[in-house]
Amino acid sequence: MPRKSPPASTKSNDKPRAWQRMLSGRRLDLLDPSPLDVEMEDIAHGLARVARWNGQTMGAHIYSVAQHSLLVETIARQRSRLDRKGRLAALLHDAPEYVIGDMIAPFKTIIGDNYKAVEARLLAAIHIRFGLPAAPASELVALIKTADQAAAYLEATRLAGFTATEAGRFFGKAPTLPATTLREYLTPWPAETAQARFLERFAWLSRGQTPT
Repeated sequence: MPRKSPPASTKSNDKPRAWQRMLSGRRLDLLDPSPLDVEMEDIAHGLARVARWNGQTMGAHIYSVAQHSLLVETIARQRSRLDRKGRLAALLHDAPEYVIGDMIAPFKTIIGDNYKAVEARLLAAIHIRFGLPAAPASELVALIKTADQAAAYLEATRLAGFTATEAGRFFGKAPTLPATTLREYLTPWPAETAQARFLERFAWLSRGQTPT
């Protein structure tokens, strides 16, 4: 009886898959991401379904990265007179997580530079796709970082069970924001709402459309 060839998956020259297939049909290579394979609909869909804090938040719905991104953009524009491209960079600051998920900070520390390198390549491709510099100015990066920390403080204390002391140790002092902003952005939305509002904000910032 003739011997059968081994299954294709066991051949020694096979390489692990390094791309992610999106609902749009695009295949995004994590090792060498092309801006041509980045679609906003994929980003919004993914971020609206990725949970902040590994899902350990209060509420009927997850607190999504899409909603967090909208909060960060809101805080950034309230703190500085950003142009639309600056605000778009703030909105997209966590966009790579539509591919790689929202890894909590302690685990990022354990993994080290490999994660950061993949994240940086993805963010550069996303920026180029939507007309932003691959590497934003350091002042803008710093502003987005402080807005991100402020959002994290609010999420930690209002949704994730942190005490004010714990949150202050990890994320800095409590930010001062209008009560309407706190109510609006710290009540977890359904995924469909987060996706739609993310797309709406993106459309306004990138093409000058007025949000409905």
